[in-house]
Amino acid sequence: MSKSQTATSHPGRRRTGPPVGMPGAEGKRIAERRLGIASAPVRHERFSEQVYDGLFHSIMSGKLGPGARLPPEIELAAMFGVSRPVVRQALDRLRREHLVESIRGSGTFVCADPPPMPVVPLARSAAAMSHFLHGLELRLVIEPECAYLAALRRKPEHLQVMREMLEGFERASQRGDVAHHFDFGFHQAIADATGNPRMAHTLESLEYDLSHAVSLWRHLARVKPAHDLQAALDEHRAIYRHIVDRDQEAARRAMRGHLENARIRLLEVGGDI
Repeated sequence: MSKSQTATSHPGRRRTGPPVGMPGAEGKRIAERRLGIASAPVRHERFSEQVYDGLFHSIMSGKLGPGARLPPEIELAAMFGVSRPVVRQALDRLRREHLVESIRGSGTFVCADPPPMPVVPLARSAAAMSHFLHGLELRLVIEPECAYLAALRRKPEHLQVMREMLEGFERASQRGDVAHHFDFGFHQAIADATGNPRMAHTLESLEYDLSHAVSLWRHLARVKPAHDLQAALDEHRAIYRHIVDRDQEAARRAMRGHLENARIRLLEVGGDI
C-alpha cells in the first residue's frame, strides 16, 4: 500500500458517539472497519494504551501495511472516543518503537521496514499467556467441528474465498509480509461454510483477542521463521483439499492437527519470554 492510500478499517469502538461526520450506528459501523479490528470499549484507566493496542494490532496483523497512512489525529480521536492528546501519546509510542513515522504536511505512515523489537511487556504477563491459551482451547473445540460441517455443507462461493485466502497467504509469505489476516481469513471462511451463523460469529469474536496475542508473539521474533509459515500454509492446503473432497472426518482431523501445531509453534516463538 502506498503512502497515498489511507487505512480503510477501524480498530476500536467509539464510546461517546459516531466518527466525525458519520451519524449514529452507521457511523459506528464504518468506524469499526477503518482499521480492521473488532470493537472494544476504551477503558478509563488506560486510554492511550487502548489506542496504542488497536493501532499496534492493525500494523502487526498486516491490516495496515508498510507505507499505509493512518487517519488524522482528529479522526482517530473520534474513532476511539478519546482526546487528541491521548491519541498523540499512542502515536508517540509507535514512533519511538519505529513502527510509524510522521512526515510534516503529509501525515503519519507505517514504516516500510520496522526493526526488531525488544520483548513486549504485555507478552511477559502470565495473565496474557493464560488468556491466549484459553482462546486456543476454545478454538480446538470449535474449529475441528467447523471443518467437519464445512466439508459437508460448503458451496462454490465458500471454496472460492478459501482459495483466495490461501493464495494471499502464499503471496504474503513469499514477499515476507505479515500474513495473519489471510491466515485467520481462511479459518473464518471455513466457519462461514458451516452454514451456522452462530459458529461463524463465535470464531469472529475471537479474532481480536487471538490475533492480538499472535501479533505480540510475532513482534518478538519480528517475522515467523520461513519453515513455520510454510508448515502452516501446507496444513491449510490439506484442510482445503479435504473440504473440497467432502471428507468430513479427514477435515476434522487436519484442523485439529493444525491448531495443535500452531499452539506449539507460537509457544516456541514465545519461549524466551
